[in-house]
Amino acid sequence: MPKVAIIMGSKKDWEYVEEGVKILREFGIEFEVKILSAHRTPEQTFEFAKRAADNGFEVIIAAAGLAAHLPGVIASLTHLPVIGLPIPSKNLGGIDSLFSIVQMPSGIPVATVGIGNSKNAAILAIRILSLKYEGLRQKLKSYMEKMKEEVLSEKID
Repeated sequence: MPKVAIIMGSKKDWEYVEEGVKILREFGIEFEVKILSAHRTPEQTFEFAKRAADNGFEVIIAAAGLAAHLPGVIASLTHLPVIGLPIPSKNLGGIDSLFSIVQMPSGIPVATVGIGNSKNAAILAIRILSLKYEGLRQKLKSYMEKMKEEVLSEKID
């Protein structure tokens, strides 16, 4: 089964990552959550990124706040798709993180979702994996159909 790595720069990021984890569980995706920092644990971060594919990961979600270098550093060291999850910050609300993650140099892409939106990060990871796994593709289609039905059934009294 496909494997997703979720990397957070700090344990404090969990509150923003948790919703995405719920979605991965709902879809039956195997995942691992790790705390690594581009600045405080650079050697371990480099080692993880260089070996991620060999360790069976197929997509990486990297959550980062403030300077938010984690997704870009990981993307520079692996050929796997990396999804950046900007984490809200105290002073700038996550705009700093968003700008840091989306402004990657040419050749080092990081797909980026909205600030604190781990649900979309997980769904994007599932969409990537569904290109390879037919069962996931079918689950994703059902999930999208359910969302559509929920919207269409909403009424204003």
